[in-house]
Amino acid sequence: MVTSALAVIHLGLLAVWLGAMLYSLVIVQPRAARFFTDDDTHEEFLTVLGAGNRTPVLAILVAVVGTGIPLAATGELSTAAGWLLGVEGVLVVAAAAVFTRVSWRLWPRRVFALPSERPAHRTQLRRHALLMVALVGTAFVLAVVAVTNPA
Repeated sequence: MVTSALAVIHLGLLAVWLGAMLYSLVIVQPRAARFFTDDDTHEEFLTVLGAGNRTPVLAILVAVVGTGIPLAATGELSTAAGWLLGVEGVLVVAAAAVFTRVSWRLWPRRVFALPSERPAHRTQLRRHALLMVALVGTAFVLAVVAVTNPA
């Protein structure tokens, strides 16, 4: 019962993180770019939209790790499932590293960028976002395979 609860919470958290990133990339950002014809207003909107996002993402990261470690340690999963969760953990740590770079390095640069520098910053942030989607998406798939093939 505990293993099942941990698995549902763990997968749910990964799905929320992945879904939020995909929604931003596929829906919000393209629509914002079409809606705002003035680049200054567009940038202001994106800045307001991004403000305060660190805390929820960090909370999700802590909760993913906080459910993943005990999930792997329950002893109810096969050795292969344990290895899959280990690789998933490495991918989550890599995604956290990318998030840290984006959040504390690239985002502040973007906020203070000159209008002529904004396209390059948007491109760089989009690449990092796609990398995070790939990392978290792969981590999610590995976790699903691990918990649906327990022994």
